Amino acid sequence: MSNHTALAQIELTTIDGTPTTLGAYSDKALLIVNVASRCGLSPQYEQLEELQKTYGDRGFTVLGFPSNQFHQELGSTEAIQEYCSATWGVTFPMFETIKVNGRHRHPLYEELTSHADADGKAGKVKWNFEKFVVAPSGEVSRFRPKIKPNAPEIIAAIETALPAI
Repeated sequence: MSNHTALAQIELTTIDGTPTTLGAYSDKALLIVNVASRCGLSPQYEQLEELQKTYGDRGFTVLGFPSNQFHQELGSTEAIQEYCSATWGVTFPMFETIKVNGRHRHPLYEELTSHADADGKAGKVKWNFEKFVVAPSGEVSRFRPKIKPNAPEIIAAIETALPAI
């Protein structure tokens, strides 16, 4: 099974409880991010939303996955939705709170964390706001939390991953 096929079959649940798969987004360039509302990196939401607005009509979307593994996420999906909407104006798809590390890691992160970052390091998510650019082909580029969403290397990965128009 190709990486693209494996990723497309991963089952997900949106933040409002709707079942879906990553395949619903298979024709898009994706920026998958584990997010947290009470994190010092939470201002990255603003840049994530800017990317959504800049590239959304070109076959791109941010996908936000709340995680409380670093003990910095709000306790309910309603609180997370309210925070993201009211504080940052988030319009990109958000999903249910998941685990990104450990024995009960979500299958999406099981797959994503097998990919190395620019330093050649794969493995567990280091912190909130770790970013993965996934091309429609299934190619994955990984960026650690402190690299801002609008950093040149992320913009380049997104632009390379955008589907041909």
